[in-house]
Amino acid sequence: MHPIQTGSLNRKSVHLRNTEESLDFLKAYNPLKKEVSHLRILLHGPVGAGKSSFVNSADSTLRSQVSVRDKTDAISGSSHTKEYTTYKIRKDDQSFYPLVFNDIMGFEQNLENGISVDDVKLALQGHVKEGYQFNPVSPLKTTDPSYNSNPSLDDQVHVLVCVVPVSSVSLLNQNMVEKLKQVREAANKLDIPQMAILTKVDEACPEVKKDINNLHKSKYLKEQVEKFSKILGLPVNCIFLLKNYESEIDTSDEISVPILAALKQMVNYGEDYLNDQSEATSLFSSH
Repeated sequence: MHPIQTGSLNRKSVHLRNTEESLDFLKAYNPLKKEVSHLRILLHGPVGAGKSSFVNSADSTLRSQVSVRDKTDAISGSSHTKEYTTYKIRKDDQSFYPLVFNDIMGFEQNLENGISVDDVKLALQGHVKEGYQFNPVSPLKTTDPSYNSNPSLDDQVHVLVCVVPVSSVSLLNQNMVEKLKQVREAANKLDIPQMAILTKVDEACPEVKKDINNLHKSKYLKEQVEKFSKILGLPVNCIFLLKNYESEIDTSDEISVPILAALKQMVNYGEDYLNDQSEATSLFSSH
């Protein structure tokens, strides 16, 4: 007979409970603000950060099957995402989760490549229409057919998420940091809540590659979170470490739990933002 590894069993039961609780929360969620059909979450960051992979990972986690909805490119080194695309995630009953993701072209160090900061600012305000083709050297103009001149609250971004590979935190050059800060400043002016996701934790830390459960035990990863917090000015509790589904063929609780934690926080932040909009509207209409 083999001895029972109680630590492993306890850890597995905790993962299972956390997964079920978070899934139940996300399945039950609906925006309180009736004129809003979904939370809009905008992902931005450097090329190759894992933005598209996170969309796929969120889909995989919520549907408990690995999927590839948003195409990724691990070879070219340039942004695979060329147009403004909205991704919905289907529930078991064929309806959709009330949260959507917008994946955009990544930032690049070369000014003639990658998305322009101006386009990201317009996306935050809901001015960018679905299918708009990003042009690094010519941001969207008000005269362009892809410009939405009268965005609804549904069109606007409710949560901004910066995605960066954890091993790249120390390698971000001044140009890249400046772009990220400009977007952050624009979101601050709009009172849009912000989070960050540090990806590829398994590539950055051998102990995590060996066992994903070491994610929050790694001193190196903790240091990178603190460093990124100082670079961007985001609180540490708004920065999430996770591994995307990339080479796996099946989902696992160990990978899904950190993804679900990030998704749950996005929903909480987004709902708070929508409630603040309601209060501001009520206050304005009462004068």
